[in-house]
Amino acid sequence: MSPFTGSAARTSDWKHLRVEHADGVATVTLARPEKLNALTFGAYADLRDLLAELSREKAVRALVLAGEGRGFCSGGDVDEIIGATLSMDTAQLLDFNRMTGQVVRAVRECPFPVIAAVHGVAAGAGAVLALAADFRIADPTARFAFLFTRVGLSGGDMGAAYLLPRVVGLGHATRLLMLGEPVRAPEAERIGLISELTEEGQVDEAAQTLARRLSDGPALAYAQTKALLTAELDMPLAAAVEMDASTQALLMNGEDYAEFHAAFTEKRPPKWRGR
Repeated sequence: MSPFTGSAARTSDWKHLRVEHADGVATVTLARPEKLNALTFGAYADLRDLLAELSREKAVRALVLAGEGRGFCSGGDVDEIIGATLSMDTAQLLDFNRMTGQVVRAVRECPFPVIAAVHGVAAGAGAVLALAADFRIADPTARFAFLFTRVGLSGGDMGAAYLLPRVVGLGHATRLLMLGEPVRAPEAERIGLISELTEEGQVDEAAQTLARRLSDGPALAYAQTKALLTAELDMPLAAAVEMDASTQALLMNGEDYAEFHAAFTEKRPPKWRGR
């Protein structure tokens, strides 16, 4: 059990996040605007625990991760995390770093699409949280910065060295992780770091629109697509196509597959049930 604990399980009163639910869409807002939503030990733990809880309960079909105020997330709090880690021993530091990685795994492994709605700064751990999402919607004020080497640490933090080359390619990932220089929205769009660039001030609306579209769709098909995208990153082709075949055979026995055929025959929209 990690010593970094969050709020109690099965609660609507998360201490470090604001969580809202509507029609299958969960909106999770990092809510420390006075600190540019800098993460604390508790915020990391709450994100990890919240994603696990939502995954178990199966009521959420899409999740939007956003930041309150002037930016998305400025990374780990300098005083509350960086200052505190200076007095930790190796075992404690390993616990902490494993816990931050568990947050990224939770984003990648939860059975629903995650949409990062990015405005302003997404730096350090904030940039990795956005990177781990399935979709990154950004407005023109967005800027991403993987700052780890600038504080004397490896750029490969929280899975960044695994995920970033797979999103933007090794060359861009090497530059971003080694130099830690900010990438503004136009360049982020050009290199494929963001999924959609909105008009300024429209990022939250665009993220909610996409979340509702996903929530209204075939949830099980989306969940399996996400799982395959993650699982097949490191598979040889033969293993990947075998996993695809097994997954499709299972889904072909599902209600949504039969519902599509019925809806097509009856010339009406499908009524997806997520099973």
